[in-house]
Parts: sequence; structure tokens; C-alpha cells
Amino acid sequence: MKAQKLMLLLVLCLAVVLAGCSSNSGGTGGTNATSQPQGENASNNSGEKVTINFMHLWPDGVSTAQNKVVNDIIAQYQNDNPNVTIKLDVLDNEQYKNKLKVLSTSNTLPDVGVTWSAGFLQPYVEGGLFASLDDLLGDGLGEQFVAGTTDAFQIDGNTYGVPLEFNIAPIYYNKEIFATYNLEVPTTYDQFLQVVQTLVDNGVTPIALGNKDRWTGSLWYMYLADRIAGQEVFSNALAGNTSYMQESLLKAAGEVQNLVNLNAFNKGFNGLSNDEGKADFYNEIAAMYLMGTWELANFTANEETPQEFKDKVGFFKFPVVEGGAGDINSWVGGPGVGLFVAENSPVKEEAKAFVAYFVEKWGEQAVTDAGVIPATKVDTGSVELADLYVELFNEMNNASSITLYADVQLEAEAAEIHLNQIQALFGNAATPEQFSEAHEQAINQ
Repeated sequence: MKAQKLMLLLVLCLAVVLAGCSSNSGGTGGTNATSQPQGENASNNSGEKVTINFMHLWPDGVSTAQNKVVNDIIAQYQNDNPNVTIKLDVLDNEQYKNKLKVLSTSNTLPDVGVTWSAGFLQPYVEGGLFASLDDLLGDGLGEQFVAGTTDAFQIDGNTYGVPLEFNIAPIYYNKEIFATYNLEVPTTYDQFLQVVQTLVDNGVTPIALGNKDRWTGSLWYMYLADRIAGQEVFSNALAGNTSYMQESLLKAAGEVQNLVNLNAFNKGFNGLSNDEGKADFYNEIAAMYLMGTWELANFTANEETPQEFKDKVGFFKFPVVEGGAGDINSWVGGPGVGLFVAENSPVKEEAKAFVAYFVEKWGEQAVTDAGVIPATKVDTGSVELADLYVELFNEMNNASSITLYADVQLEAEAAEIHLNQIQALFGNAATPEQFSEAHEQAINQ
């Protein structure tokens, strides 16, 4: 787990992702607070009372381990800076995204908030809503990040967010359920389909999915596109460099519907949120669950997750498709969420100081206390970590490529069309041809 090896990998992965994007211009909680105008009761004068409004997406219960880390960091910061009060507004993932959009329309963003990279970030930057954080990186903070991880938060050479995580998305599985039905971990897609069929035949739900949030279904589609079309073809189509109406991408969309028709997913999945859908995996009703490594916190560090269940959780790579161009060591993933500072915050400098402090402390605590793979450099050899964490960390080191989540990579309008089409595809409300045609038009408009 040499840091240098990971650094080199991320530079190469992010270079590929960002090169594609440039050609075309997807759980902690403090108490939920009522939102208020930025910097209420705040003053920029040293020694006077300052309030920093911080909105994040790790509510307790959904993201207990991350929530605790956030609250601990805030407590430390307020203890070190007694004139500063951090006021929280905590929402789950989808509520957070929706509120961020609403606040942006009236230019009343929190002083500090959470953002995704690339296409998600772009409209906020173009609207003059996010402050440049290049000064923070220049003050030495930049040296703490794994090389390349901040690049995805750059627009026109300036950095508007600092990443907290780096993730890949494995298929988690219940080892006990697999053993009960004498199932082997699949390495080919045909073997995977046999696993699905065996589980269906025995009355077991193969896959937990909550596709009301849409990006969850996008992970399945992206892997099928990667394994069938190949990472380069898929990335170029997403970037608008080549046509989306390619046979390999049509086949990937068709395979999504094949899984749906095989009853691979839990009942009612298209109307369930991610949290509702994944409950079937946690309750051992479903045998598999595809999700990013941010979920590691619940399988390793979360004290509310029974150890008996944690011991049953394993993972495997998305299988290769016979005749496909994909590589089993190619992952869907990339930089996770980062922090932004609002451009018009009346306490901008104090907010930036808090962000710098938060990033440093997060890197120290997120590994051991939350099972998170951070974007900052961490000596994982010096701490005792769960086997699942170490194994996935090593897989990230050995990745041949990492394709950034489509809804993050695409610009805002195209991303929304992508997500709506994902739900239509999974609901058999759009054909593979209609799905691909909608992408073709959205990406090239």
C-alpha cells in the first residue's frame, strides 16, 4: 500500500477522466439546524464572535460513523477557536442536493458546504457561487492531498473544492447466503447471471437496490457499459467525443433490462430510496449490494452495525463480460465529496480556515473512526484496520482505470437527463435505443 503507487494511479485515472470531460466544456450527524442567512452574528474582526454555517450530508443513523467524526472535528475546532460557532444543517444525500439547488437560486448558500466534482461543480462556479480555494492549497494544504485528487475540483485552472474522499464501487455480498446455496464469487458475467438465477430459484432476493435516487441504478449501467464497450469507448461517448448510438452501449442498456426481467433486484426498487433499498442487504434479505466504498464505514467502523453481520460481508469486482472490451480491474469511482466555501460569505476567510482545519483532521480520523478512504495522504500501515478496508484499499492501488460517476462527470442538464433515463430504463419505460438517443442529444446539445 505504498503511497507513491496510489498517487501515481490517481494522477493517471483522473487525467483520463478530466481529459474526457474537458472536451465537453454519484452518510454523521449533528442536530439538524434551521437554515439562516450566511454568517449570522458574524464579524471578520479578530476576537469577535463568528458563526459559520456548515451544511453537510452525513446524518446520524444513515452515516453514523462519518457523523461522529464531523461532530468531533467541530468540537475540537470550537475548543481551539472559542470565538467561533459552527452552526449545522444536516440532510441526507438527496435532500442535500435539492436544498443546495434551491439556496443557489437566491445566492444564500451556507458559508461551508459539501460538493461533488467535475460537472456537478461547474454551474456553481460559472454562477460565481463558490470561492476559489487556491490560496489554501498554496499555503501548504495542497501538499497533504494524494497527487491528482484535487484536479477534479478545478475549473479553468482554479480549485473550487477540496476533496475528502476517494472511492471505488465494489459489489458487496453476504458470504453466509452464498455458502448456503454453494455459490462461488463470480468473475465472469455468465457466472454472475447463474448466481442471480440460483438465488431467484430459491426465493432469495439477489440484489438490493433503491433506484428512486437514480444514481444507484447508474452504477449498474456504468459497469455494464464499461465491461461491454470498454472504459475508453464509454468515457469518450460520455464526453461527446464519439456517438452514444454504438452497438456496445445499446447492448449495455439492454442488459440492464435483462437483469430487471430476471427479477435480479428487490421488489419495488424503482420507488425506494437508496437507504430503503439497501435495508434488504442489511437485513439479510438480499445477497448483494453495489455501492461505493463510503459504505465501508457501516461494514467496519459503525458500532451500530452488529459484528455478526459485519463478519458476513465480503466484496467482489464487477465481472467481465465474455467478448466485451472491459477489464475486471477497471472501476467506477473517483473523488468523493469535497468542501466548498461560498463566494459571498461574509465570513469567507474564517470559513476557509475552518475548511483547512477540517480537511487535516478528517484525514487523521476518517480512516480509523469511520473506515473512509481519504483524499489526503495517510500511513495506513501505522494503524490497525479491518480486513475489508485493507483489501479494497489494495484493489484501488491495482486499478487499471477509474471512470468518474456519470452524473458527476456530465454537466448539470445532461446529468439530470441521464438520471431520469436510468430510472426509465430500469422501469422498462424506455428502450435501449431511446435511452441512448436521449444521451446523444443531451450530451451534444
